[in-house]
Order: sequence, then C-alpha cells, then structure tokens
Amino acid sequence: MGKPHERLDAWKFAMRLVKAVYEMSSTFPPDERFGLTQQMRRAAVSVPSNLAEGAGRNHVKEYVQFIGISRGSLAELETQMKLAVMLNFAPKDHFAFELADRTGKLLTGLHKKWSKA
Repeated sequence: MGKPHERLDAWKFAMRLVKAVYEMSSTFPPDERFGLTQQMRRAAVSVPSNLAEGAGRNHVKEYVQFIGISRGSLAELETQMKLAVMLNFAPKDHFAFELADRTGKLLTGLHKKWSKA
C-alpha cells in the first residue's frame, strides 16, 4: 500500500520534477555548480520532501503547514528556472516547467482541501 505521501499525485509529480530539474541543471556551466545549480536542486528536493514530512505528521494543521512550505519551495524553484532561461542555461520549453505547473496545481488543491478540514 505504501506510505501516505506516496499515494499523493502531488508527491508523484514533485518527484518527477526533481528528476527533471537535475537533468536540466546538469547542462549548466561548471562555474554554476555551487550557485544556481545547487539552489535549484535544493528547492526541487524540498517540494516532495515537505509533502512527505507533512503527511507523516499527526495533525491536519501541521500537514497544511508543510503543504504551504512545499508551495513556497516550488515558487522559489520556478523563479530559479526562469533565471536559468534568462541566463541562457536552459530552454524555455523544458519539460520541467510543465511538471512544475502541474505540481503547483495539485499542491493548491491539497492546500484548499485540508485547510477546510
């Protein structure tokens, strides 16, 4: 049956997003290894990680808080992805953008659902 977070579509898409961000950032210039590359990867990893942590908590209020943290990390990541495009490190049509958009919609749905609980 798996862990509670593993059943969430938001978590599944966020995991795919992490992989896409790692692929995208692997082509960045070597001098960005400790700059934008690392920042993007940390933000990406934070999205599913915080969902998992929130799903493992005992109270709905805590779960909603961690969903919010995931949403914040996603917003940070989307900004960094746009910077990567602006700096010509990544194409504007990279599939990571689509995954980020879908993940954001799913996180917003989760937040709305559990905020009312």
